[in-house]
Amino acid sequence: MLTELHIENFAIIDRLNIAFNGGLTTFTGETGAGKSIIIDAVETILGGRADSTMVRTGSERADIEAIFQLSAQVKAPVLAILEREELVDEQTDDYVILSREIRLNGRNIARVNGRIANLSLLRELGEYLVDLHGQSEHLSLLKVSRHQDMLDNYAASDPELAFVRVYSGYRQTYNRLQSVRRELKQLRQTEKDSARRSDLLEYQINEIEAARLRPDEEELLLEERNRLANAENLASLTQEALIALDEGTPDSPATTDLVGQIVDAIERLSRIDSSQAPLYEQVQEVSERLAELAKSLHIYLEEVEFNPKRLDYLEDRLALIYNLKKKYGSSIPAILNFLEKARQELDGITHAEERIEELQKERNLLLTELGERGQRLSQERRTAAGKLSTAIEEELADLYMSGAKFMVDFQYRLEPEGALLDDGRRVAYDASGLERVEFLIAPNLGEGFKPLAKIASGGETSRLMLAMKNVLAKADQISTLIFDEIDQGIGGRVGAIVGSKLWNLARQHQVLCITHLPQLAAFGEQHYKVEKKIQGDRTIAYVQKLEGESRLRELALMLGEVSEGTLHSARELLQTVGTRITGAQ
Repeated sequence: MLTELHIENFAIIDRLNIAFNGGLTTFTGETGAGKSIIIDAVETILGGRADSTMVRTGSERADIEAIFQLSAQVKAPVLAILEREELVDEQTDDYVILSREIRLNGRNIARVNGRIANLSLLRELGEYLVDLHGQSEHLSLLKVSRHQDMLDNYAASDPELAFVRVYSGYRQTYNRLQSVRRELKQLRQTEKDSARRSDLLEYQINEIEAARLRPDEEELLLEERNRLANAENLASLTQEALIALDEGTPDSPATTDLVGQIVDAIERLSRIDSSQAPLYEQVQEVSERLAELAKSLHIYLEEVEFNPKRLDYLEDRLALIYNLKKKYGSSIPAILNFLEKARQELDGITHAEERIEELQKERNLLLTELGERGQRLSQERRTAAGKLSTAIEEELADLYMSGAKFMVDFQYRLEPEGALLDDGRRVAYDASGLERVEFLIAPNLGEGFKPLAKIASGGETSRLMLAMKNVLAKADQISTLIFDEIDQGIGGRVGAIVGSKLWNLARQHQVLCITHLPQLAAFGEQHYKVEKKIQGDRTIAYVQKLEGESRLRELALMLGEVSEGTLHSARELLQTVGTRITGAQ
């Protein structure tokens, strides 16, 4: 709900700060005092038109700020919008602050939670925060796109209807149908490119398969190539080691011969001194190790060979692998993974026609099922619409519009590939159902029904809106409702009824109402008086909260000149309202 409104240098308002409570708030004052300027300020905050003419004379800019406390019904969608725009204030996520700055130079700045935003965002947020009925276009009931949601919320709140269960069943079928359509679209697109794509896939598969790759092959090939490329050097080094170890030269005996001499000497030593037997074991182990080393070097030397043909093969093989890596992956495992996916895709293309045929059959069955479920959903809506029409017409009768009629219009749109109805027609569908819903009204007896969005503005329209708002109160998520001109063209008796209905509406919504009727104003739980005063050579609008005696005098003034008679009537009026409210609680 709207908790605070701050206005500065806007039209004839110098500075205004109002703190609002829930319930019904009424604004009164002489014609031209500036009551509608407050409504204009709220409309501006909601993204309405703003220009330099709104800036108070003598000022450089006008500032408007509104603080809204988010109700449980609108908190989730509003926070979703704020999160999308990265404008969530985690410290106060129960509130949203909208502001507008209008400068003489024509520049306008909009802010949300203190950060600059565009006007479209203000309008989007305003859809969830305020329903403003006056000369604006903010009233949700005038937006055909909202009518079905309102009817559905009304139907869902009726325990006698199976709307929620039927709607859930429809959505399940709809979601499955959408999934089938998406797969069909993808397969058909694939089918268009299938010939070219199949040729490419077959070429890629054949190229990879022909290579007969093994996952660890590249590492083994690199090792072998390294050996072959260095075969001559490896043989030379091995031979050098063998000469030093096992063969010796005229100038230098072999290491194994020298070690043999050491073994012989230590053996004789250990015979004399048995305590040195461990030394003999150690030198014997060294001799055996050297013999094994010499044997291994001989074997290795026999294996080392210079094979140019084998080396050429290895180079070619590695070049092939490198080429495949450039095309299909950074490693052999990646290439093999590409191969598997290519096989699956080719298999999918090969069997696409079969799958398309299966999906087409399923789609047709689902369109038939959707038509059946959609017609059941339509019937639930039509039953709810009948109840809604009766309830609204009863409200209108209370408001002395007994000749007014209300109805909900249901329209199908033919669609060749749409949901199948029982009568054989195919109609368009969406996630919410098969029909387009619109509220129609016949304000006077004998007149035909007209779209609610096209009825004339004024007091009659306001009463229509009030009647509908009262009936749809539980289904309406918007927490703040503002009514301007609602008493236009009605008298005191009807004004009291309107006041009573506004008070009842304010049990579930915050309601702000500008009125000239004391019978209506008396129902206000907050009462503000707007008046103009001359200060120097300037006209300034002031707003005063009325309580007690000051409120009594304002009601008396609205009844006529303030006198004992009008004061007495004002007291009686407040007592009558108090009695009505007490009886309603």
